[in-house]
Amino acid sequence: MNDLLFNLAWLTVLVAVLPALALMVLTWIVAKLMDNWSIVDVAWSYGFALAIGLTFALAPGAMGLVVSEWTTNPVVWLAAAMTLWSLRLGTHLAVRILGHLDQEDGRYQRMREQHGAKMPWKMAIFYLQQAIALAILLLPFVSAAADGGRAPAGPVHWAGLLLFATGLAIEARGDAQLRAFKADPANRGKVCDVGLWAWTRHPNYLGEFLIWLGFAALSFTPTLLGLPGLACAGGIWYLVNHVTGIPLTEAQLLKSKGEAYRTYQGRVPAFWPRRPRR
Repeated sequence: MNDLLFNLAWLTVLVAVLPALALMVLTWIVAKLMDNWSIVDVAWSYGFALAIGLTFALAPGAMGLVVSEWTTNPVVWLAAAMTLWSLRLGTHLAVRILGHLDQEDGRYQRMREQHGAKMPWKMAIFYLQQAIALAILLLPFVSAAADGGRAPAGPVHWAGLLLFATGLAIEARGDAQLRAFKADPANRGKVCDVGLWAWTRHPNYLGEFLIWLGFAALSFTPTLLGLPGLACAGGIWYLVNHVTGIPLTEAQLLKSKGEAYRTYQGRVPAFWPRRPRR
């Protein structure tokens, strides 16, 4: 069992790094031809499911592990959770981005303004960074497979499933509430402040962080203690709160919504939820 899991881990390293690079090169070519750099978000999101699927397809005996131990093996649970998250996120972004290819995401529009004619080569570097990030964020699964399978699932793994399910539910509910708000013509130009959006300005980012905490718990092993997963969860929290998540999103919303969004910022916390106040 441990030999199989160890082989899964090494195979995942290869399947994560090499196909991630190939995927991003192909995505860059397609994005340049389409003149829309937003599609990298879709490809990146689906990349996790692709890597995990290839790993189990190529590792001898891996599918047997899924069939025989899916109720007790945390490695199988983690693989299933990461695949489900990847497919949900990728499909959500595909519907939003591929359905409006004539409207490039605001982040990439601002990058066009900054880089001008150098945009394709700046994007080449950016896409390479996405490939590296994808490989790094597969570390929870790699570490669990390398050192897991020694004991049945314990309380920490059940807690991981609960965190994952909670985060996924928050993301799905928040997305549904935002879609319903935008679909109402009476809300045109307004800021969504209903449901989860009355508790936190970014329920999607909160859900994402809880999901990665769940991955960290699911990746717990006697030797590594889930530390690679915790490092990834910490990295997600930092990026969301200080780099590419909330700062860029809110800059765009302040530009499009103006004073209405500034008022919303004063009432609703950015990340950790708080009881709504008017």
